[in-house]
Amino acid sequence: MTPYEIIALKRDGHELSAAQIKFLIDSYTEGTLTDYQMAAWLMAAFIRGLNSTEKHALTQAMLHSGSVADLSAIPGIKVDKHSTGGVGDKVSIILAPVVAAAGVPVPMISGRGLGHTGGTLDKLESIPGFKVDYDLAAYEQIIREIGVCLIGQTREIAPADKKIYALRDVTATVESIPLISASIMSKKLAEGIDALVLDVKTGSGAFMKKMEQSEELAKSLIEIGEAGGKRTVAFITNMDEPLGNKVGNWLEIEECIDALR
Repeated sequence: MTPYEIIALKRDGHELSAAQIKFLIDSYTEGTLTDYQMAAWLMAAFIRGLNSTEKHALTQAMLHSGSVADLSAIPGIKVDKHSTGGVGDKVSIILAPVVAAAGVPVPMISGRGLGHTGGTLDKLESIPGFKVDYDLAAYEQIIREIGVCLIGQTREIAPADKKIYALRDVTATVESIPLISASIMSKKLAEGIDALVLDVKTGSGAFMKKMEQSEELAKSLIEIGEAGGKRTVAFITNMDEPLGNKVGNWLEIEECIDALR
């Protein structure tokens, strides 16, 4: 089947097979599928939507476009917490070391600022000399030694997602719950975790302004996580006002340090 035929199927509202989705993702990652062809498919998926089977297939295709961390040699249940982002959201920076100190390993691949929301990596990099670009081997070693590691998306981790997200950003296909879900979970499933806690923001300071949207996103993320064999739970939390008393990368780090003391 050709890319044209797969694009046309989704345009006309048909379900795609896992093999068809994998073919598209692999071809785009390898550079044999053009930007305009992938953009056409993304718009078709944006308008027509993706069902549960298609979302799982898309997530798996992006996940396996790169490496997956293997933390099986580290004892205990490995747990990550992921937030969909909000103003002043610094919870991960406080929560990760607290949970690790309690003996639970916390592998965490974090993101940068998106739109009006600050990114965990940007905040951490306001600490002079703080490094977030470790490769997977170093990431696994740090978790083994101290129980927690926060890094950014490396070249090894879901490279298809990184390339596709850049295209979505310029083709008006960012605000799609199926595409958002697959993007988030392709990175989360690469972390080597056993379980995932999701903090889905809702309200004026969140990407999902309405409760109905937030609930749909939470259900979609849980569905993909469980299909990927990970225990996944989600909390929907209010983002109608900033979290904490400080907003801004270094100011939020100061507040985190005060909380941890």
